[in-house]
Amino acid sequence: MKNLVLILLMVLSVPVWADDEAVLLQAGDNLQLSLPGESDFDAPFQLDQSGRIYLPEIGPVLLQGKTLSQAKQALNLALSMAYRDLADFDVRLLERQLLVSVLGYVRDPGEKSLPADANVQTAINRSGGLVAGAQLNRLQLRRNEEVIEFDYKAYLDKGEPSLLPELQSGDIVFVPVSPLLGNVQIDFDAQTLSEAGDAADRAEALTLFGEVRQPGTFSFKPGMGVVDALMRAEGVTRYGDVTRIRVITRGQPTLFDLKAYLDNGDESAVPAIGPGSMIYVPTHIEVVSKGVRTMYVMGEVQAPGAYEASDNINFIDILANAGGPTRFAETKQIRLIRANGEVLQIDLQAYTENTNTQPLPEMLPGDVILVPEKTDMNEKSWLKIPSSRAVKIIGAVRTPGRYEWDNAMSFLDLLAHAGGPEQHADLSRIEILHEDERGGKSLFNLDKFINQGGEYAGLPQMRAGDTVVVNELPWDPSDNKSSWIRQSAESSIYVFGQVGAPGRYAFTEQLGFLDILSAADGPNPNADLSAIRINHRNSASAQTQVIDLALYFETGDETMLPVLKPGDSIYIPARDRAWLERPAEQVVRLMGSVHKPGRYEFNDSMTVLDLLAEAGGPKESALIERIIVVQHSCCDPQAKVFDLQKFVSNPSYDRVPVLRPGDTVYVPDQSQSNWRQFMNGVKDALSIVTLAVLGAAI
Repeated sequence: MKNLVLILLMVLSVPVWADDEAVLLQAGDNLQLSLPGESDFDAPFQLDQSGRIYLPEIGPVLLQGKTLSQAKQALNLALSMAYRDLADFDVRLLERQLLVSVLGYVRDPGEKSLPADANVQTAINRSGGLVAGAQLNRLQLRRNEEVIEFDYKAYLDKGEPSLLPELQSGDIVFVPVSPLLGNVQIDFDAQTLSEAGDAADRAEALTLFGEVRQPGTFSFKPGMGVVDALMRAEGVTRYGDVTRIRVITRGQPTLFDLKAYLDNGDESAVPAIGPGSMIYVPTHIEVVSKGVRTMYVMGEVQAPGAYEASDNINFIDILANAGGPTRFAETKQIRLIRANGEVLQIDLQAYTENTNTQPLPEMLPGDVILVPEKTDMNEKSWLKIPSSRAVKIIGAVRTPGRYEWDNAMSFLDLLAHAGGPEQHADLSRIEILHEDERGGKSLFNLDKFINQGGEYAGLPQMRAGDTVVVNELPWDPSDNKSSWIRQSAESSIYVFGQVGAPGRYAFTEQLGFLDILSAADGPNPNADLSAIRINHRNSASAQTQVIDLALYFETGDETMLPVLKPGDSIYIPARDRAWLERPAEQVVRLMGSVHKPGRYEFNDSMTVLDLLAEAGGPKESALIERIIVVQHSCCDPQAKVFDLQKFVSNPSYDRVPVLRPGDTVYVPDQSQSNWRQFMNGVKDALSIVTLAVLGAAI
């Protein structure tokens, strides 16, 4: 009763669409799938960002851009694989919704379901609102490859909906952070923001860069001078050359000597600045000392610079004097550059873990220690990792790409780094392409390694420069024709003849003969299961094997099933064509007065009685007491007579002649017996006498 009320409420709440064919489904739409008796379909289904819904026991079905009638056909086809009774299946559009992602400076970023008439403000409210520090005048709407920038602050000031772009399913609304926050997120109040000003517009702001403590773009206020601007950037660093500060205002460059101004206080020497001015403080090169014992530390260290070293200083001393590596440092690839141009690679991490037996190099005057930045795996700038220390993994893995390689890693480390294989990955034939002197490629059966427990020494030996290709399996065995391009012939089995879906199927060592036959929808009713042929193509010479599958189903003997390998083919003949496909020495001929004369498959376990039964038995006019068996199978041909009538009266299997493939059985008709011929002669004689008598009477 409760389910009935629920169904009635859903039906009453469903809107009536004027023209179903004019409604194209999109991401976010809610559908009601009606399938009586199936509780899994009570809740609505929503199209995701890819325009798909996920059906119980079926999986994803793409409905993006389809009308309701087209969607019903696609769903009916998908459901028919798991559900039989689909006569009452129906699809209704419950509600049109937008599926929009809101990212950036909001309290609850993520994917949001919105009403069909929602705007940007609705999307932001659903995301918990903006975070303090969001840059309102440069919000972005990303749609596919297009980026639309709009002023959300102007909308809040004026309230005009036309200032906001219209939303579509799949859009991404991105809220950037104000440049006033720099690289550190801080909490501040509205008064602080008002005093600092919004310096997003460079044409109305001051830009300070170079040797200042806080470079960036700052709001300009009337009455500001160069000194005020420098104080806004928290002053100059100890490396700044204050005698050659460059100021550009309205396209006119001016050189300003801050030291001279501080010495004499001459206001006329101070250049005027305004909105859009740029101030650059260059580096004072004399600050960097250079002596006979100077060494340099650059890159990701706490305090890069030049250091005067004593005679007994070592690599660790110099690195510690520079504050040590930062958390962004790549300590496995530190470079030591000699004054003569020689470059040494230092793996500091291996040294600290006591896995590197090589001592740290001796430091010499003029040496440069370069600590590179750690590569961000989410960054697509693959140029940061040269090919000499990178490997590539492509295909059916969760995160294909280019990864840094170390000889301490194994193949499993690389696969885990790429997120592991996808569900449809073919783990039995992973290809590894070698770039170095080994060349060529090797194959690795990860599936066997996992299931049977392989030795780690058996993992493929990889080096930097190699490429790993993880191939895909077909998405659906019944859709084998669409998978030919992805599927290599070396990993395929061919199925022909009387099966539900003949074709080319992917094959792994875990699949046996019955698995492949099941993937081809099994034999059809016309199949001759006793003469299935297997052609093995993986050996030097062609080999053909005949399988009696009917006998297997009777005995259950697993040894009767063939062992298949990639490249083999399976052929299942039809019953009524066996005589065309078998040579004469493998069949028995049956002729004469039987219901179905012809050539029949035969084996040593059958008798003449089995053959007659297969042919539908003798006809009523058959002369069953003189059945002739002509034996060709051995020695010279010889004929034997079998009295079926006497056998039926007094069964004795000793009288049943031995029958072998290649023999011929003939069942004569009664019209060919001597008594019948005699009676026919008597009838002819009586006819002649009668005619003679009638002629004389006339």
